[in-house]
Amino acid sequence: MADKAMALCGARFCLHGRDEETGLDCIGLAQKCLLAGDFECDAPNGYSIRGGCEQSINKFMAETGFTRFPPESELCEGDIILVRPSPVQWHFLIRAEDGFVHAHAGLGKVVYCPGDSPWPIVAIFRLTED
Repeated sequence: MADKAMALCGARFCLHGRDEETGLDCIGLAQKCLLAGDFECDAPNGYSIRGGCEQSINKFMAETGFTRFPPESELCEGDIILVRPSPVQWHFLIRAEDGFVHAHAGLGKVVYCPGDSPWPIVAIFRLTED
């Protein structure tokens, strides 16, 4: 997943975007990374850029096959990180190399950010084997 995320850097940002040619949002980025690893997922759509609830996100991620880890857990490449950029917004980052890849609405594209998460980490989601 991390390699695919890095390859998508530079793709345009588009809310509800699911294709790198027309644009991706953070959920579209995560979905593209999963599909590249032959892992099917039906990503939600129709949400606003702000709002939603953590319980809905947790439920979707569990149904998709992810295990939730607490925010202080060690990060692994390919983890999907749930962060809270503001009190009314949730956002996904993909752990890659020594940083994160995410769909940055302000910059209008998918970017790699080295170092620590710029926002508080709420949860770490990881695909685990049964």
